[in-house]
Amino acid sequence: MTTFTYDLHPVQRITADAVGDPGNRTFFLQARQGTKLVSLIMEKQQVAALATSILQLLEELEEQNPNLARARSQVNRLSLDMPLNPAFRVGQLGLGYDEEEDLVVIVAQSLATPETERELEPETDGDDYADDYPLAYAGGGGDDDDDGDEEDPAEKAEVSLARFYATRSQMRALGEHALQVVQAGRPDCPLCGRPIDPMGHFCPRTDGHAFPILI
Repeated sequence: MTTFTYDLHPVQRITADAVGDPGNRTFFLQARQGTKLVSLIMEKQQVAALATSILQLLEELEEQNPNLARARSQVNRLSLDMPLNPAFRVGQLGLGYDEEEDLVVIVAQSLATPETERELEPETDGDDYADDYPLAYAGGGGDDDDDGDEEDPAEKAEVSLARFYATRSQMRALGEHALQVVQAGRPDCPLCGRPIDPMGHFCPRTDGHAFPILI
């Protein structure tokens, strides 16, 4: 049976956001259920990939199920709750759908071992949807059919697991907001494609013959 370190079923609110200045931001996936507040550190690319996957999943569900009411973003507040005490840094992600409950499920697996998680500190901005991380973990009732003979992957690999169940409307709000957060960072240089820092950007494509690009 898979043991989830954090299992919010369902969440009251879920969001993804960032703290810090552009170029020096730390990204979080955060979910709340009552007094339980779980904050996970993610990379910028992970947030972008998760948001895109959520929106694609919702579109596919509605196309395949014409009788399914369209999920509409109806969440007003998507900022992070304080305090920000990260539980772990995300290494792998899974996304699934529980048809019986009509809930979308996110499963996050830690990157670090419990020993290094105790010394966890946020990093700055730099997609890891591992193919060998089964999305079945995120499905509804996945651990009810386990015969108990298999070793818990969390114990075997010394990782932490978080599972968040949310409505399709909550997930649409999360996906749309997360994409806005990612796009609110540093703009890319039109010549080299690298991020432009607020203090200026020396583009390698100009070979030093042009003034720095300022924003």
